Amino acid sequence: MGLLSVGTPLEWKDTRNYAEHVRDNGTIQLINCFKAAINRNNDKFLWGDEVEYMLVKIDDDSKTAKLAIDKDYILTSLNEDGEHYQKALDSNVIFHPEYGRFMIEATPLKPYDGENLDDYLYVEKNMQLRRAISNNELDDSTIKPLTLTSFPRMGVEDFTFPKAEPNGNASKSLFLPDEIINRHVRFPTLTANIRRRRDQKVAINIPIYKDKFTKSIDPMIPKNRNLFPFSDNESTLGAAKPGHIYMDSMGFGMGSSCLQVTMQASNINEARYIYDSLVNIAPLMLSLTSAAPIFRGLLADQDVRWNVIAGAVDDRTPYERSEKPLQGHSEIGNTLSVESLQRIPKSRYDSVDQYLGDINNGEFNYFKSEYNDLNSPINEKVLKTLINNGFDQTLANHFAHLFIRDPIVIFNERLNQDNETETDHFENIQSTNWQTLRFKPPNQSAIPTNNKTPGWRVELRPMEISITDFENAAFADFSILLSRAILKYKPNFYLPISKVEENMKTAHVRDSTINCKFNFRVNVWNNSDSPIIRKLTLNEIFNGCDEFEGLISIVEKYINETFKDEKDKVNGKLSMYLKLVSYRSSGKIKTTAKFIRDFVINHKSYEHDSVVNDSINYDLIKILSDLSNYDHDIIKEFFGDEISKWMISNGY
Repeated sequence: MGLLSVGTPLEWKDTRNYAEHVRDNGTIQLINCFKAAINRNNDKFLWGDEVEYMLVKIDDDSKTAKLAIDKDYILTSLNEDGEHYQKALDSNVIFHPEYGRFMIEATPLKPYDGENLDDYLYVEKNMQLRRAISNNELDDSTIKPLTLTSFPRMGVEDFTFPKAEPNGNASKSLFLPDEIINRHVRFPTLTANIRRRRDQKVAINIPIYKDKFTKSIDPMIPKNRNLFPFSDNESTLGAAKPGHIYMDSMGFGMGSSCLQVTMQASNINEARYIYDSLVNIAPLMLSLTSAAPIFRGLLADQDVRWNVIAGAVDDRTPYERSEKPLQGHSEIGNTLSVESLQRIPKSRYDSVDQYLGDINNGEFNYFKSEYNDLNSPINEKVLKTLINNGFDQTLANHFAHLFIRDPIVIFNERLNQDNETETDHFENIQSTNWQTLRFKPPNQSAIPTNNKTPGWRVELRPMEISITDFENAAFADFSILLSRAILKYKPNFYLPISKVEENMKTAHVRDSTINCKFNFRVNVWNNSDSPIIRKLTLNEIFNGCDEFEGLISIVEKYINETFKDEKDKVNGKLSMYLKLVSYRSSGKIKTTAKFIRDFVINHKSYEHDSVVNDSINYDLIKILSDLSNYDHDIIKEFFGDEISKWMISNGY
């Protein structure tokens, strides 16, 4: 969950006064990092994954499923100085806090070797250990660590255990209690300061799934609460849109879970190329892993979480959003002046706006400046400083775009730093720009002779979390193997980034995995002046068609050439991972979102009004919990005959 400094966080009225101080010193820290590591080369391709869990209490007596918000002690136990920290280390696992008090994040302690087949086969085992360790730490057998992208009933009635009321000062939400927020002071401060900067709560509106008896005006929005008079009436002033699911708190987005992978490239040039190559892969992976068709107890007319999180941390003022303010609210929010603002088309959590440029990428350069065809506002002061310190125009534009954002949380004790050794100011900006990809430079200590510190890294961020470790390992492995194949065969995946933006919107469409077409460059093996772009289904992109052999085929070629002496290993679990990717993209087996939606619509208690009631929620969570434990009847329905037969015969 980004930078976790220790100290006294400043409220927004004080934070805004130090925004330029953070940007100025963050720019210097960034420059120092580049100067230290610009010539760093020949790093090993190492990688890792991040899995986020929700702690869910499944009460068979009351037939309810609720988020457990009082078990976050397990993070204390499993972290450094904790009672069971050694248990995690011995299992090559490390645990991290996340936004929600009901959430835990876990990663491998040591990175995987991208050139070692055994490590790809070990990923799932490591994920199993993380789940088992966290489960064993719990003192209540009814609570399970589940990999759910979104909790269906979050924000509806008493959805937490213990029960908590939505009356907190941090979020002032009509639906979410502050007790769901991590106890570390950064998280409630982040929540409150985003609200304070905007001068209103966040307003997330996603289209509701329209069934026979669905109401266009959400009846579950409280209308007459007067706990926070300035905030409680926002929904009636226009923040809540008819025909949409309205959410008013950061927790609805940052309380979602996802799967992310981070890879270390050989050098900066390789990192820039792999980053750019994955820009248009990102929306495809979002659609492929779609697993979030329910928000705030209502079926949505989309399958993914992404725009929910984008709205949940959108700190832009009405002026920056080019919108009229709500009645009684400020156009410029709680910022210093309108002169300090500019129009910003997107939230700080959104898709990539610019390519980095594949500068000095071997014998060719595919990138053309016209591919960066989105309106991406920049911080001119930062841009000038970076260019004056050796950054090329394209890379300088990338960071100058990130630096249009204000720091949202500043710790008083961290105001003054040593820019030669510390990076907190830079990370304050970098880590709160949550895009589909993140370009991560080494820190100042990563001099070319000290390769023990992480090098030039790329983080792929859009994937939804899946219910089983088998799926999460499959999608993690596929993403990395595709990246390895890209580095080896050097395809040209560039297309105008506006086309990628279209793909991100398409990925949100209900059943986009099988029903929609995405922009894709098919002439990937040449450096033509004009990319040949076709509208293709995920089936055509992943499994191949007349104009493109398919991403899976490229990955299979890489596997067969790289691990040609290990056929037995390749033909087992790894081949099943590729089948999962193939069958999901072709529609041969359902996406997680489709599985969940069909379960709800066919439930005996569903009244065709888009409402997911307590009974449906309990039965759904029960079946998903059983699925995570590979109940044989459920995996047959979920994975289909071929994959489920292999799983059963291999001890799942």
